[in-house]
This record gives sequence, C-alpha cells and structure tokens, in this order.
Amino acid sequence: MATYNKFQPFVANLANKKHDLASDQLVVALTNTIPTAEMVALSELTQISYTNLSSRNITLISSTQTGGTYSLKLADLTLTASGAVGPFQYVVIYNSAATNFELIGWYDYGSAVTLASGDAFIVDFDGTNGLLQLA
Repeated sequence: MATYNKFQPFVANLANKKHDLASDQLVVALTNTIPTAEMVALSELTQISYTNLSSRNITLISSTQTGGTYSLKLADLTLTASGAVGPFQYVVIYNSAATNFELIGWYDYGSAVTLASGDAFIVDFDGTNGLLQLA
C-alpha cells in the first residue's frame, strides 16, 4: 500500500484560507522525483507528461465534521493510459483552484510505475478515514 505524506505548508495554507476543501477542485500530479515536505506549490515539482493519460481530477465524496473531527473523503481515481505513461513513483494531490496550485500531500508507491496503452492505475483513497482528518 502507498504511504501518504503531508506537505508541511498545507497546514498554514488551510488556516490562511487558500483551500476550500468542500468546493475546490483537487487534482493528481505524477512525478518520479521525490517531493520534499517543505514544498508549497505545483511549480516546485518535476511532473511527467500527461499526453496519454485520462483526467486527473479527483471527485469529492464528503467534506464533513463529526464530534469535532473533520474528514475529507475522496472517490478512488482511475487513471487510464492511451499510450505510454511514466515512469512515476509519487502521486501528488494539489488544489487547482488555489492561486499557486498549492500542494496538499503525496503518496509514495515504493517503486516506479510505467503504464502501457490500455493500462489503468487506481489511486485508492482511504474510504474510511478519508484523505485526511483534522481534530
């Protein structure tokens, strides 16, 4: 299973109203260069080419709080290749509605992934706890 990592500036960006997680469009970026926790914006990543890849937009399931704990739940995202894609090892979540496409977090899949035409890659978001929880 992929390991989730938070970009540290996300916390301040959330507090400073750069994210509206209930309505902003979150998107996946793919890279084969390890992100660092201090990165702030999408421009700091070296992304792969998306020429042969389906939409990277993420669908929101819920943005709710219960008992003082906020949870952001997202639908699993299937990326489908129509030609060669990759390699990539890191799947980054960013906010495409934020001014600088601010980063939220990333998954490390442990080794590089390359897709051939017709291959699908599923970004499996935690259906129970969501992408993130704030208490």
